[in-house]
Amino acid sequence: MPIPHKHRHSVSSEIYHVPLQTTFRGVDHPLSTPETPIHQFLGIKYASVPARFRQSKLFSDYPPITDASKHGPICPQHKTTKSIEESLFGISDDVIPKQTLKHDEFECLNLNITCPAGLTPQSRLPVMLWVHGGGDRGSGSSWVYDCGPLVRKSLIMGKPVIMVTFNFRIGLFGFAASPMIHADNQAAGEEGTGNYGLHDQRKAMEWLHHYILDFGGDPSNITVFGQSSGGADIICHLLSAENQTRPIFQRAIVQSATLDYNLPDIPSAGWHLSRILSALHVSTIEQFRAVSADKLLSFGQTIRATDDGTFFRKGWRDYFVKDDAHTRHHLQIKDHVARARSRSAIRSIRSPSRTPALALPATMQPLVIGDSACDSMLWSYPASMWTSSGVARRIKAICQSLSKASNVMRAYDISAYTPDDEIVDHVLDLINDARVAWPTECVAQGAKRERGGRGVWRYVFDQEGPSRGIPHHAADLIYLFDTVPLPASAQPSAAAECDSFYDGPFDSDSDDEEIVKYDSVVRHDDEDWGVTVVDEWSYARVRDTMQERWISFAHGEAPWKEDKVFVFGPEGETGERSSCIFEGRRRKEMWKEALEPLGMQLVQKVGVELSRGPPYGPH
Repeated sequence: MPIPHKHRHSVSSEIYHVPLQTTFRGVDHPLSTPETPIHQFLGIKYASVPARFRQSKLFSDYPPITDASKHGPICPQHKTTKSIEESLFGISDDVIPKQTLKHDEFECLNLNITCPAGLTPQSRLPVMLWVHGGGDRGSGSSWVYDCGPLVRKSLIMGKPVIMVTFNFRIGLFGFAASPMIHADNQAAGEEGTGNYGLHDQRKAMEWLHHYILDFGGDPSNITVFGQSSGGADIICHLLSAENQTRPIFQRAIVQSATLDYNLPDIPSAGWHLSRILSALHVSTIEQFRAVSADKLLSFGQTIRATDDGTFFRKGWRDYFVKDDAHTRHHLQIKDHVARARSRSAIRSIRSPSRTPALALPATMQPLVIGDSACDSMLWSYPASMWTSSGVARRIKAICQSLSKASNVMRAYDISAYTPDDEIVDHVLDLINDARVAWPTECVAQGAKRERGGRGVWRYVFDQEGPSRGIPHHAADLIYLFDTVPLPASAQPSAAAECDSFYDGPFDSDSDDEEIVKYDSVVRHDDEDWGVTVVDEWSYARVRDTMQERWISFAHGEAPWKEDKVFVFGPEGETGERSSCIFEGRRRKEMWKEALEPLGMQLVQKVGVELSRGPPYGPH
């Protein structure tokens, strides 16, 4: 049920933090009850920014009384006519809770803790850290990511957790890189350049490692989870050099990661940045730092990570490629894992009745990873501008090989003669596979190889979004956080009686689910013909299942059998399914025939170029 946002924070709660020598004054969450008491501590500064384009420093200097009753500032970001919630979820501004968050690039590094009330340092609850997506927009303080429902669910389950959301630098402020900036960073004694947002995220993890104990959390039991660009950031951390030497989180959940494989090096990043510098008439780092935040935002550039030779571990790109070296590495790791299993078990497992997730070396965190059926809806507007002839020309230009281009276009039924009213759907299929679905599978397989075939759980999210009626990008967030206002069909008053549904096939572990026929509930007006209506039963089923699996994983339990794929949707379906079901849900054969011959570098380039739309409007 969505959380009411009128008069949200009225009753304060306090915790004295011994190491930090401060009293954090938070609030009681609106969902807090005597049976499920929930506290929130908002806007806690975790790091400071010494200067623009410099790495953040861990913060630990608080006054005797620290106000933690309201959200802190967020990173400056471009304002658009449509909110990100309206764009992603298909809900109108009149039902979106109003939030006024201050923008400040130097004070945006703050976090929000939602936890059961009455905890002590001896409680040592699992901690879940949410990495928000949105690219160069969004924040961890968004009402969408209010963790009250998740904490309440964990208490009802008897598996309490502490939930943390946080803000970090995004866009130019978080990821600008160039030789000029690199020289400045080196002069300040910093290794690498760019990736400031990723370093901010690492600092948040370090802050939790040092200070979450007095809030009742276990610093040695942190699960990071994130979606879209946030999921991609988690993959960056898994493949970082520091994760090889100083792993700081214990497991990870990656949801529909918009992965960037073709990361620029410092000179390439500088070439892209030079266009902005030229437009600003800037030639020195001092001048660049003097430019106002609002002026930088006017360029609207989406900038992500840089392969600066420092942040990522050596050979990180091999994670996405199958070759003999991987086979040799797999055998070495398998032997290493076997020895590790005999020496230790996961420390977060405290009850023999629980199913352990897996005992792996600390640098090979257990991983849950999956994607949504229609993630490419994120780029539906620019993709809609393509014409058949324009797409065909662009794919040929990118591939620079007629045979490779023809192979891809044939697989996705794209040609210069495809009817214009059909081409957009085919383009979105290709974008979906190139930017999210196939890279997700490659990451999953790479992680399995590295972990000796264990420690990776795969899921697919095919449940329809309540407002859009399709399994679009970010639809999983609606179910996971349970904060988005729902349409009438998903409200209890409009829901069909649960008794009218046959519950059998959804709970079955049979491999024959593909023959089950479901009675679809669809709209019957002309405009929305064939769009599934999400009712209360299917919404609650997917919400509860997803929340339960994620929380159980944070407690160190296996979320489902490793040799199975877990499905969420469509139409409320949930459960473990065989690998053959996965092959039917995703275009796996097309990936093998059309994408693997191109390789990740070209596939990602095709996906990115097509998702931007034609360079000069409809084309």
